[in-house]
Order: sequence, then C-alpha cells, then structure tokens
Amino acid sequence: MSTGLWLSILGAGLATFLPGLGSAIGVGTTARAAAGVLSEDPDKFGRLFLLVALPGTQGFYGFISALLVIIRVGLLGEVKSLDTMQGLQILLATVPITLLGFFSAIHQGKVCTAGVEMAAKKPEASMQPVIYAGLVETYAVLGLLATIFLLLGIKI
Repeated sequence: MSTGLWLSILGAGLATFLPGLGSAIGVGTTARAAAGVLSEDPDKFGRLFLLVALPGTQGFYGFISALLVIIRVGLLGEVKSLDTMQGLQILLATVPITLLGFFSAIHQGKVCTAGVEMAAKKPEASMQPVIYAGLVETYAVLGLLATIFLLLGIKI
C-alpha cells in the first residue's frame, strides 16, 4: 500500500474520530444536565431532547467526510494509486471538518447545557437556546463544506 493511500486513510480516520469524540463529549455534557432536570420533571423530556441531540451532528459531518475520502480513493472498489503528495492533499483536505467538528461539538454541548438549565427554570423558552446552538453549528457546516470542496479539487 502506498504512502499516499495511508495518508488519505489517516485523513478519513481523523475526520471520523475527532468530530465523533467532540460529539460524544458535547452530547454527554448536555445529557448529564438534562438527566438532572428530568429527575425533577420527566415531562420536560420532549423540550430537552433537541438540545441533547444537537452536539451529535458534528460526528455525522465527520463521517460524511470520511465516506467521501473512502469513495474518492476507491476503498470500496478498485483502490486508486496515490502518490505521497495526493495523499497529503487528502489528509489536509480533512483538516477543516476534523478540527471544526471536534471543537464546535464541545462548545455546542456547553451552549446546549446552558439551554437545558434555562429550560429547567423557564420551560416556555426552551427553544430559544436552540438558536444559539445553531450559531455554533454553522462553523461545523462550514468545515464540512470546506472539506468537500477541497476534496473535489484534488486530482486523482
């Protein structure tokens, strides 16, 4: 297996791992806060569910990016021959979603946790924090788009 292929597989792995890790941290942080609220009032589950789930989206963005790399280099069919420079380009193309996905998931979890705490006191306002969480989400989406555009620009 060529060095280029190894580098592209590393990019796909990191694009899956770090945003997935960030999502697990973000969801875990928010879920702990939601569990505390639900122990007092189980009827708030529906209002809190979206806040708990939101930090998990970055893991999906990372997975989509990794799948694009896997398809692009032919790991599901005929594996393409990549030189070291092409592999490095693919690895670097995954950096936007890898880093933005990781950090935005953690920070979105913090925003959503604050939203859970707000919903505990003012249930009627529980959807307002979703807007703030969406602002954090924007940067993960930009990272996904940057990765997609960079991958499409690499000649293989």
